[in-house]
Order: sequence, then C-alpha cells, then structure tokens
Amino acid sequence: VNGIEIYSMKIDSKVTSRFAHNVITSRAVNRGNVSKEVFFDVDLPKTAFITNFSMTIDGVTYPGTIKEKEAAKKQYEKAVSRGQTAGLVKASGRKTEKFTVSVNIKAASKVTFELTYEELLKRQFGKYEMFIKVKPKQLVKDFEIEVDIFEPQGITELEAEGTFITNELQNTVKKTFSGKKGHISFKPTLDQQRTCANCSQSVLDGDFTVRYDVKRTTPDNLQIVNGYFVHFFAPTNLPKLSKNIIFVLDTSGSMSGREIEQTKEAMLKILDDMKEDDFFNFILFDSEISTWKETLIKATPENLDEARKFVQHISAQGMTNLHGGLMRGIDILNAAHEENLVPKRSASIIIMLTDGHPNVGVSNTQEIEKAVKKAIDGKYTLYNLGFGSGVDYGFLERMALENKGLARRIYPDSDAALQLQGFYDEVSNPMLIDVELNYPENEISDLTTNSFKHFYDGSEIVVAGRFVDSNQNHLSVDVRGEGADDALSYTTQQGAEQTAQAFQEQQYIFGEYIERLWAYLTIEQLLEKRITATGEEKENLTAQALALSLMYKFVTPLTSMVVTKPEENHNEEGIADKPTEVLNMYLKNLLSKPGTCVVYAKLLLIAKLISIKPSFVTKSYGQTSPLYHTYASQPTWYTSVDGDPHFIISVPQKKDVICFNINENPGMILNLINDPVTGITVNGELIGDKRANRDAKIQNSYFGKLGIANKQLDFRLTVTPETITIQNGNEKTAFTWLDSVTLQQAGLTLIINRKKNLVLSMGSGASFVVVLHQVWKKHPLHQDFLGLYTLKSDKLSEQTHGLLGQFFRPIDFTILEIHPGSDPKKPDATLIVKNNELTVTRGWQKDYRRDPKHGVDIPCWFVHDNGAGLIDGVHTDYIVSSLF
Repeated sequence: VNGIEIYSMKIDSKVTSRFAHNVITSRAVNRGNVSKEVFFDVDLPKTAFITNFSMTIDGVTYPGTIKEKEAAKKQYEKAVSRGQTAGLVKASGRKTEKFTVSVNIKAASKVTFELTYEELLKRQFGKYEMFIKVKPKQLVKDFEIEVDIFEPQGITELEAEGTFITNELQNTVKKTFSGKKGHISFKPTLDQQRTCANCSQSVLDGDFTVRYDVKRTTPDNLQIVNGYFVHFFAPTNLPKLSKNIIFVLDTSGSMSGREIEQTKEAMLKILDDMKEDDFFNFILFDSEISTWKETLIKATPENLDEARKFVQHISAQGMTNLHGGLMRGIDILNAAHEENLVPKRSASIIIMLTDGHPNVGVSNTQEIEKAVKKAIDGKYTLYNLGFGSGVDYGFLERMALENKGLARRIYPDSDAALQLQGFYDEVSNPMLIDVELNYPENEISDLTTNSFKHFYDGSEIVVAGRFVDSNQNHLSVDVRGEGADDALSYTTQQGAEQTAQAFQEQQYIFGEYIERLWAYLTIEQLLEKRITATGEEKENLTAQALALSLMYKFVTPLTSMVVTKPEENHNEEGIADKPTEVLNMYLKNLLSKPGTCVVYAKLLLIAKLISIKPSFVTKSYGQTSPLYHTYASQPTWYTSVDGDPHFIISVPQKKDVICFNINENPGMILNLINDPVTGITVNGELIGDKRANRDAKIQNSYFGKLGIANKQLDFRLTVTPETITIQNGNEKTAFTWLDSVTLQQAGLTLIINRKKNLVLSMGSGASFVVVLHQVWKKHPLHQDFLGLYTLKSDKLSEQTHGLLGQFFRPIDFTILEIHPGSDPKKPDATLIVKNNELTVTRGWQKDYRRDPKHGVDIPCWFVHDNGAGLIDGVHTDYIVSSLF
C-alpha cells in the first residue's frame, strides 16, 4: 500500500495456566524510491496490558520505555523538542485498545515492529477465551498466528474460529491437543488471503478467537513456582442455587423507541430461561416508580405467563428517578428475606438498566451511592448496565463495585437485546454464595482478593499470592462456601513433591508466569478498588498499583510507554517543518471571515468551541451576507493555536466562561450531543496532522468526520471534508462540497453552501451548522477539517447529554481563593462545581465578532485533566465505538 509492503506478520501466543503472553511481529519494506511513513496499527483486548514494544530499522533497535505517565509526557516532549518524533502509548477507554506507531523510513529500508502484551484469560460459560484482532490491511506474504497452550491440569477441549474464515480458509486452521499441551496455527497463503482470484484486497479482517477448557478431577488446582502461588477454584457438578432476582428498569422518555423494544425483547427471553425455583420481580422507574408485584414472586409457569404480558405492555416516558427505583428493589429483597418468602440458601441479585442520568427525586449521585450501599449492606450483588453513551458510567461502576457487582456497557446497536441476555446468562446460574479461600496468614505476604459473594457456573475464581519465604514449596488452603443443600468446607493441599514435578514441566514454556499472573491480578484489583476510594486510601492504592506497573513493565492507566524514533533525514522533497506562526496566520485569516465560528475537539491545539446555552448566535443563511441575531449574553469563540482550550462554556448568569480540553488520539470518536428524547445524536471522529509536528509539544487533532443522526426520522448525515452523505432508512444520497444544494423533506431541511458550510434544520428542533476548513493542498503538515456549532439548542430536551450537550442546561459554579499560579500572568483559583473542588487557571480566548481582524480578549477559567470534575464522569466515557 502506497509503496510500503508488509511482507511478514506473526502473532505468537504462549498460554501457561490461563496467563497469555502474546508477541506481534510485523516486518515492512519501503519499495518506493523516496522516504515513506510506515504505520504499525494493532487493536488489543481491553483486559490486556502492553509490556514491551520495539522497532528495528536497518538493524538498529529503538526500544520503548515504560514510565509513570507524567515522566513519559516529559520524555515525549523532550524528544519532540530535539526534533525527534515519538509515539506515546496510553491505555484507552475502548472495548479494544488501539496501539498506533508510525516511522519514516528511507527508500529500500526495512523496519520490524514488535509488540508484547499479556492478560489473564477469564473463564465464562465453561471456557477460557482468547481474542486476537486480525486486520493487516494488505496481502501479507508471510502471515501466521501460532498459539501454544500449556495447562498442568490437562486440556479437555480446544477450538479456534475466525469471523473472516471462509470455507476455503477453514483447512488452514490447524489445531491439536493432547495431555497438557495444545497447539493452534493459522497460516494462509497469499492467494488464500485474497477476497477473490485476482483481487488485491485481503479477506483477513475480523476476530480470531481461541477457546479451551481444562480437566477438573478436583474442585480446585494449586500451583507454586519461585515463591509465588496461584489457586484456581471451579468446582463442577454442584446443585444449582435458586436465585432471587430484581430487574430495575429505566422506562423514562429517553428509552423510547428501539431501546425499550430491545429491553423488552431481552426480558422476554430471560423469562423463558427462568427456573421454577427462582423468585423475581420487575421495578420500573421514570418520573414515578411502579412495580409488577409488591413482593418477590416464584417463577411458576402461570407467574411467568403473567410476567410476559406485563413486559409486553411496558412503555417509556417521563424523567429518571433512578434512586427511587433502586431503593424500591432493595426494600422488596429485604422484606422477602425478613419474612422468609425466599429460601435461606439462595443468591439475591439486583440488575439495573439505565440509559441516562438521575434527574428527579434524589439526583445527586454521591447521595444515591451512599443510600444504596447502606440499604444493601453487603447482602446482595448489584449489577449496573449502562445503555448507550448518555450514562454517567463512572457513577454506575462505582455503585456496582461498592456492592460486590460490576458495571457493563450495553452498546446501542442492533444486537443490544443479545448483549442484555448475554449478561444475564453469565449470572443466571449461581452455584455458591459467600465463598472464602483462607491461606495461612504467617506464610503469605501479598494476597489478591480471596472472598467472593457468588460463584457462577462455568466461571472460575482465581487467587494468587506471594510467600514470605520465597523457597516455600507447599501450601494448605481452607475453602468455605454456602451451597444449595449445605455448606461447602474442605482443605486443599499442594505438597513439595507435586510442586517439584510441576515446576520441571512448566519451566520450558514461560518461567515467571505465576509471578506475572500475581502482579497482573494485583494491579487489576488495585485499579478497581481505586475507583471507589477517596483521599489517602486512593493515594495508597495508586502508589501500589504504579509501583507494580513499573516493576513488571505493564502499560496501565497509571503508566505510559514512550517510543523515541530515529531522527528523520530530510527526504528528497526537502520538506521542512514550518513554525507554528504559519497556522496562526492561517486561522487569523480564516476567522476574519464573517460567520466562521468553529467548534473542534482536538488534542490540545487548534480552535475551539461554541459558547453554550443560554448564549447563542443564530444566523440566517441567504444569498446576501449573513445576519447575526444576538441574545442577551454575548457569545464567544476561541481561535488561538498555542495550547488554549477548545471546549468553551459560556455561563451568562455568572458573566463568566469555563473552558477545557479533551486530549485523545486520532481515530477516536467522541459523543458530542445525545438527546434520548428527540433521538438526535452528534458524534465526531478525530484526525491528526499528515505527520507529527516536531516543533509542537502536543500534536494537533481536529474533527475529520461528523455524524448527525435523528432516530425518530431514521435519518443520518455523515460529513467529511470531501463528501456529505445522507441516509434515509436504506436510501443513500451523496454530495460533495462543490455542490450547492437545498433539500427539504418531512421534518428537516438541508442547505449546502458550496465549499463553505452546510445547515441542517430539524423541524422545530435544533439546527446544526458544519463549517468546512480547507488548507493549502500542499501544506506539509495540516489537512482539511470540520467545525460544528449548534443553533436553537434550547429545542433539545432536558435529558440531552454528551461532551457538549450536557452544558445546554445552565450550570452553577463558584470561584474562590484566587492566587498566583505557575505563570504570573495566569492566576489559579478554586472552582466549586457539581460538588467538586477543582484547581483552575485563568486563560484567555478571543471573541472575533466585534473585531474580525484582531479579536477581543475574553478571559475563561481553564479546567485541567480533560475537564475532570466539570464534565459528568470521565472523558473516556464519551468515547463511542462508531459514528452512529
């Protein structure tokens, strides 16, 4: 592709006792006659930690170094200032993480990229699963996936499948297993990779999944190596516990349409899977709280039939009284236990589904968390399912973890009902409650979590620890739990002889795997505890997790990997980096034109947002020059390019402005506006410069693609700097920016002003303007991008959310203790907003309305750390998987 040939790509996985060590090696050569940029782009499972990366160019290796996040940023900035380009790897908030590095290599030069990552494979539905994303983007002469599995307990089944594997490719997947070893290989030839006989496109695009399970002659398995142990606990053939399950469902107006239909579809399937010994009930919350029954009801055939009729009649309207719904569910469970309506030996579970924010009744999330934790009091497990991107996922996650459960995102796609049902299936078969694995305190110094509220059929409990005496080679464990019929209680032991024998077998494959497994599990659990911790406890957990991340070289949310590349030679085209003033002048020129107010979410630079409700500018588009209508408070927009904020919130009632940045990588898609009531969403995909700017500390990013959708009208608009695509149902119409178009249809009007902007008006609702920004085509650095602003955002509902949408409602804040900051021209202060105390810095923005040439300086309070404490949740909550 573009003169770069990837001639080899190998994915090598070694799994020892569920712990997977994966190495991806990609080799490329520049077949062109000028220097070219080579990209290494890999999607990793979210649960994995990167442990190593290097690139070798013409025999010279450039290794990555893992450092504390702040130190990594400093090294990155230093490398940039020295004229070297550097790739910075960070853990991201997506379902899969994207690792991207690029390097400029000379004609005929070769480069080898090598990435290593590790993860503990979790057991679900009776199998361990390893997922490998395959997307080489071109035909690869030597492509291979190789997986070696070593399990001391022995392997009982092994399977491999790929979403892209056709009948022709089926025979290229080789798998064998016997005793303790398993092997899988996939090595398609060039011709087998083609989408058709003479095509140059690759069929390799999708997921390659390996699943296996181990022999279980005993309920558990202990392994000891080099002063560390791991204990796997997964008893089989236990009688199933009956369960008491309360479904707490959000039926507010935002759930109307597809969401509520998918929820009902999932609930009907779940009712089909209920067992007669189970007890259940439904709680619905919108502005009011309603229950199907006043108590828990046994899942008899008659009761299930009645429940199906109830589910079929559920509808969505009103506000979101989340607190009221949850508390009613907990009260019903408490009453059922107090009155002995349910079996004493049974598992009690609450599953809550919501797509929004609490906005009626108790709406303060901290108060809700406290009340729920006090009411549950450790007795039940709470699972929170967040539907779509409009939820405060941080709140849902904290509340679930505080109550021995977990939170899960439900993506608003066509398979949402299956996602809901899939989650229920994971927790639908409890086998034990209150499981404790007790180890001799005087022998163990660092132990991972060893008590568990529930053990579910098909899953596995894993505990790892470090011995006080690193030469210890034996261990005795007391196991306790409550089963359906009686208590489970036994002692399991591993003797020195078994340890020695196992150690000889295991040494050959992956020597320190138990120690690394222990570190991985410990870091994972410390990071989870950190979510609900505050103050000194949070600082201690952070320090422990950071120390382990650095010691074992894991890229976690607390560390970053820096890859410093070789200095680039000037290539044949002789392109030199231009100073940033060029862009300054370009923007000044651009913004002197009337009507070009721009909104960008960008890394840290380039310009910047609309002022937000209730101060707006409306603009009437005609053949003559634009006409401005100004409301009571003067709107403001931002145009500086030296690291100033790009999200600007004007708060007229305070006569002040707050601003913040979102620092994310190109390719990320951010949810800007999401109105569940009107069904309107706006998402934007970030792009970067053509190449890294060696003079910039932080790399630019802009909006390169915008998606505006109206669910009620079944309408989607996709805008890029090249094309404008409209989709009505299954009908698609495409235009370019060279067209002048006025399009009217039921409920909306679209006007394209050739090479300038487009205006989308939705009936009496909100209107959006997308502005095209074109740069000089031969510009060495910058590429075309888009800006967005919203008119009549007061026509959107109170439940509107997203990075922009949440500020369409007035917000209240207080500024205290203004004092000198690190920059004498920019004082710091304490901002109190949404019950948070934040340190903010006074910055400046320009308002170009009155003086289009020079602009007027307007001050704003800058909120650090991606708007933390100002935006609901954290900024990664607004990363979405697709434009629609």
